[in-house]
Amino acid sequence: MLKLKNIHTFYGPIEALKGVDIEIRQGEIVCIIGNNGAGKSTTLMTISGILKPRSGTIDFAEERITGVPPYRIVRMGISQVPEGRRIFPKLTVKENLEMGAFPIRGDKKASLEFVYNLFPVLKDRHMQLGGTLSGGEQQMLAIGRALMSRPKLLLLDEPSLGLAPIIASKIFKTIREINREGVTVLLVEQNARAAMKLSGRGYVLENGRVALEGTSEDLLSDEQVRKAYLGE
Repeated sequence: MLKLKNIHTFYGPIEALKGVDIEIRQGEIVCIIGNNGAGKSTTLMTISGILKPRSGTIDFAEERITGVPPYRIVRMGISQVPEGRRIFPKLTVKENLEMGAFPIRGDKKASLEFVYNLFPVLKDRHMQLGGTLSGGEQQMLAIGRALMSRPKLLLLDEPSLGLAPIIASKIFKTIREINREGVTVLLVEQNARAAMKLSGRGYVLENGRVALEGTSEDLLSDEQVRKAYLGE
């Protein structure tokens, strides 16, 4: 479904991604783990077109999307939930969700109902300003906004960041439910144990390179991963 080949992405003169190769098959949940500055968020922003790689190729659903503008990538079926949620605090919950539906032509009611079924609290608070929601509710709103375009591939950047463990657990359960509905998921997450338990496969990024890849079961049992990311 998605293939990154030899991706090199820069911030000015600084090379953030150094020949990254990643493949995702339809229907999977795949995680990317790594320390701060490893290139995890840069990878997602490169896929979604926010950053343009200096070299390398990105193919999605057998179409080359390298250098394609972000709005077109959304219309092709990729949505990103950014780190830090980045909702519109002075818009209502419903207005925030409607902002995510801009690529949809025609009736948006089905998308709204899909999101409200996943997150009933958002339906209950549809007229409440986004900035007045709790952290967990804001994360639900950010995910719901991304789902409004009915993506084939959902990019999630640190969805558990800053959340209490019980709320983070609810978010992870919802991600699994979203995947059961047919949405492929690429998850960036610093909670490495939770990410690998949720996903089927994973990649470990170190200094802009893929250091390890494999099934989540293999990564969880890898001594290097256990020492570096699981605190064992």
